This record gives sequence, C-alpha cells and structure tokens, in this order.
Amino acid sequence: MSHARSERKDSGTGARCRRVCSRLNQAAAKAGIDRQLLELIKLRASQINGCAFCVQYHILQGESLGVPVDRLNQVVVWREAPLFSSRERAALAWTEALTLLTEGVSDEVFAEASAEFSEKELAYLSSAIASINVWNRLGVAYRWTPPARQRWLTRRRREDQFSLPSCVSDQ
Repeated sequence: MSHARSERKDSGTGARCRRVCSRLNQAAAKAGIDRQLLELIKLRASQINGCAFCVQYHILQGESLGVPVDRLNQVVVWREAPLFSSRERAALAWTEALTLLTEGVSDEVFAEASAEFSEKELAYLSSAIASINVWNRLGVAYRWTPPARQRWLTRRRREDQFSLPSCVSDQ
C-alpha cells in the first residue's frame, strides 16, 4: 500500500480547483438529474479510474441518499446485474465511454443514451462524468485516504444539522 501524498481538504492550494469541479458537478443535480443516478455514475467512473477515495466516498454518499447497498455493490458488474433500469444502464454505458475515451464513444452507446436522456440531460450527465473524472485524477495523483465510514457519517450528520435551505445557501 502506498502512502498518501496529501489529504483532501477544503482549503489550501487546490481549493479553487475543487470549487470549480464542485460547481460543474452540482450543475447536473440542479438541472434535475436524479441524485441516486449521479452517485451510480460517479461510483462507476471511480472504479474504472482506481480512485480509492472516490469509490468509498460515493458508496457512502449513495447510501446516505437511499441507494440500496446491493445496487452499489453491483455497479462494478452492472451489465450482468438485473438491478438496473434501462435509463441507469444507458447512463453507466455513457459513463464508461466518456471515462475510457481511448476506445471512443460508439454509435450504439450514443443511441442508447440519447433514447433515455434529452439533449439537455445528456449534456448535464456528461458534465457530471467530466467532473468525477477530474476528481478521480486528483484523488489518484495525491493518493487521498478514503474516508472512514464512521467519521464520514458523523461529519454528514453535523453538516445536515447546520445546513441552510438550498434556496439560501446557493446565493
């Protein structure tokens, strides 16, 4: 096991980059893309890219949004798992295509994604995939330590307790 080169934190040199990535990522949710679906695609890209921090983070985030653990566990084998809808399958295939760009985006994958998502939705889904791929590259480069389950859950509860309504905090 290799050591962490730096820990993920919300201040310091990379803070501006992380804020830009966060805004790009949040655009998809604000545009109405289902948050559970977004966690599935973030988890899949993170698995492909080998980002331990992001895999653990999006498992925990998915659980907190009510994604059943069985679905999170089977994202890695989504093609063989009967748990995913045609919309989710199209999103996962689109995620793989945009994450593994050296293989290109086939006409078949584009057609499946276009059949399930409007042009606007597909653009926002693509922005979320682009964002998680940037996060993955940062997490892998700096070897961020994956969040410990208990510490992460405690922090989330604290944040939820003191968070402002979205109509106030987005301003």
